Amino acid sequence: MTIPVRGDAIADPAPAPAAMEELETVYERLRPLIPRAEWEAHAPVIAAIRAQKRQRRAVILAHNYQAPEIFHAVADLTGDSLALAREAAAVDADVIVMCGVHFMAETAKLLNPSRLVLIPDPEAGCSLASAITPGEIERLRRQYPGAPVVTYVNTSAAVKAASDICCTSANAVEVVESLDADRVIFLPDEYLGRHVASRTDKELILWQGHCEVHEQFSAADLVRCRREHPGVFILAHPECPPDVLAEADFTGSTADMIREVDRRRPERVFLATEISMSRNLAAEFPGIRFIHPCHACPHMQRITLPGILECLRSLRHPVEVDPLVAARARLAVERMLDIRVREKR
Repeated sequence: MTIPVRGDAIADPAPAPAAMEELETVYERLRPLIPRAEWEAHAPVIAAIRAQKRQRRAVILAHNYQAPEIFHAVADLTGDSLALAREAAAVDADVIVMCGVHFMAETAKLLNPSRLVLIPDPEAGCSLASAITPGEIERLRRQYPGAPVVTYVNTSAAVKAASDICCTSANAVEVVESLDADRVIFLPDEYLGRHVASRTDKELILWQGHCEVHEQFSAADLVRCRREHPGVFILAHPECPPDVLAEADFTGSTADMIREVDRRRPERVFLATEISMSRNLAAEFPGIRFIHPCHACPHMQRITLPGILECLRSLRHPVEVDPLVAARARLAVERMLDIRVREKR
C-alpha cells in the first residue's frame, strides 16, 4: 500500500452500524471509568480513528499511562517503554503512531528508520528527558574515565547517542550487571539509580534527574492509604523516592506491577504511579478495587483522541532524527534489546 504524501488528508467514512456496535462492547469494560455522556462524545472519534488506521495501514502503540479511551479503544499494542521498544522493532505497518511522550516516538523511529512515525502532540515531553544533555554526559566521562554510561530510555535520542547502552525500569539491573565494569554511570533518574544500586555490587554514579509525577509521592501518602484502606496492597514504581519504595509492598516497572497484580489478585490495590495506569488496570481486573492516586502526567495527557485522529488524517507531526545521531542512539537501544535475546538462547 502506498502512503499518501504528507498533508494529503483522508476523509473519514461514515461509521458503519457494526463498528458502533463493536464500540458498545468496548464500552462495557470501560463503563465504571467513563460516564456515558463522555463516551458518546468519544465513540465517533474512535470509530474514525479505527477507519483511518485501516486506510493508512497504521498501528497505534500506547503506553500504560495513556487514558483508558486510548489504551483500550484505539491502541493495537500497549505496554511499558521496554515492551513498546520491542514492539516498535518488530511491527509490520506503514505508519506508526506513538501514543506516549516524545522520547518514545524517537525510539520507535530509531528502530524503524524507513517507516513514518507520528506523535499526536510533539510537545508531549518528559522531565527526565530534559534533565540531562550530551554535554553533561561527556563531562561525566572525563570525570570518571573508563566508566560505561547506562542511560534510561526516558531520554532524547541525542542523549542515547552519547551513551553506551540504554535500559528501562524493567531491565535496569540486568543491563548494569551485563557490563564488564565495577563502576557505572547511570543516568538520569536518581531514584531508579538508587533502587538499582541496592540490587548490584557495582558502584553507580548517579545524576539528579527526577520524574515530576513519581517524585510527588511520599511515604506519608502510603501510610495514610493503609490507614484509610485496611489490607490494601501497595505497588510503587522505582522512579518514586526511596522512602516510598521502603513503605510499598512491591516495587517494579509498570509491566512488573501488572504481573504482580495478576498473580496475587488482592482485594484492594494502590499503585504509586501515574493515575491512568490504575484506571487501565481497573478495566482489566474488574474484581479488584483500585484506589486511584491523584497524580497525572501532564505530558501523557497531551495525547488525545482528536489529536490521534488528526495526525492520521493528515500525517502530521512526523518524528525525525538526525541520521548520525540515530546511528549511535540505535546502537545503544539495540544493545539493550540484545540482552534479552541472549537470555533466551
